Amino acid sequence: MSSFGPTVSASWLAEHLYDDDLVVVDSRWSLNDGPGRDAYAQAHIATAVFADLDLDLSAPPSVEAGRHPLPTPEAFADSMSRLGIGDSTRVVVYDDAAGLIAARLWWMLDVLDRQVAVLDGGLTAWTGPMATGPSESAPAKFSVTPWPANRVISKLDLAASLGQGVPILDARAPDRYANGGPVDPRPGHVPGAINAPAGANLGDGCFRDADELAAHYEALGADGDDVVAYCGSGVTACADLLGRRLAGLPDARLFVGSWSQWGADETLPTETGAG
Repeated sequence: MSSFGPTVSASWLAEHLYDDDLVVVDSRWSLNDGPGRDAYAQAHIATAVFADLDLDLSAPPSVEAGRHPLPTPEAFADSMSRLGIGDSTRVVVYDDAAGLIAARLWWMLDVLDRQVAVLDGGLTAWTGPMATGPSESAPAKFSVTPWPANRVISKLDLAASLGQGVPILDARAPDRYANGGPVDPRPGHVPGAINAPAGANLGDGCFRDADELAAHYEALGADGDDVVAYCGSGVTACADLLGRRLAGLPDARLFVGSWSQWGADETLPTETGAG
């Protein structure tokens, strides 16, 4: 693997924006408004293509699998190929949430051993050239690669691990962790889960430095080599996975279905309150 990533600065991107082997991806999305395709059309980083979180980076939602299940390896390869991302392409992905949404595509490419980085600070940090309307890249060859089983955990395996000492991080905001929100199927969180809000990885609009992040996860009791992260639907939990990578900690596992899958299963236990 290259030393490229897991984040790059706006100054780095400005210097490399027109490199032949680089694709910039706009992954703006919000819980209230969904994919930021309209915002992308109005203004985006020059050369950037748009990845739709709901269509390109997820399978269709369902009660059984949650709001943002992983796409099949074939569907993901098709989406990446269409965006001009090949097996050896370097990818810089950004959002307008300081990287908390962009971390989803970072994680998806990273677990497949592709070269990818999040633009630290997101669109707010960018002062370089902008463009309007769509940007297109020539299709590229992205090989179909299975999602690695050791980087994810299923609902049933997570349920079986309860009480076994595996730290479980809930990346939702404290109020949703404690009591749920309008999009959550039930109030509360996975029993024993530790609240680790995705935003706690940030400081001054960028990811905190390695020492601060390492201290953050140590304080949570989640700095070991067997940790699980989840959120509402498997998106912002990836910011905890990115934060751990920046801290130099072992890679954690993602519970992709997250609370949208767990909470929808009335046979599974829940806890409420701040913990």
